[in-house]
Amino acid sequence: MTRRTIIGIIFIVAALLRLADMWGILELNWEHSWTEYFGPILLLYIGAELIIHSYVKNPSQWLKRPIPQGEEGKRISCAVRFGADEYDYRGEVFHGARLDAFCGGLRLDLREASINEDEEIDIHTFMGGVEVFVPSNINVIVKSHSFIGGVSDQTNNRTLPGAPTLHITASNFFGGVTVRS
Repeated sequence: MTRRTIIGIIFIVAALLRLADMWGILELNWEHSWTEYFGPILLLYIGAELIIHSYVKNPSQWLKRPIPQGEEGKRISCAVRFGADEYDYRGEVFHGARLDAFCGGLRLDLREASINEDEEIDIHTFMGGVEVFVPSNINVIVKSHSFIGGVSDQTNNRTLPGAPTLHITASNFFGGVTVRS
């Protein structure tokens, strides 16, 4: 773990303790008003950003993982917690995926994958980040449901007649997703 990751975790723990006191879960005797919610939210955001960027900026931390084997014709499931995993398709057939990132990063490279029909990727992040690299010869539709997070669609957004479509649905809570060609 890098120094940025540790500092990010400290920020997140401090924010969660503050929220627990404000909601009466813990008695830490901290005075509070509605305007003080800004502090914990800011701490959570800064902590998540530190953790995410510590992995994005340091690619040596990404662990190259073998592609999980789903049942024939079934989608795969990849999850990461407090770390960073990378999955690369090199000519294999892609049948969809569910990606979960909890306080960590996940990278899925589909640029050399074989995508022959419409497929779907469900992404769920909690204080984490996901990068998806897609081939340029498919259509991509991205939908997002985010709370203090978001999705960056950096594909060309053009429609290729007859090409398969990759449907990406991202649900983020203090997290982010980047889709690139």
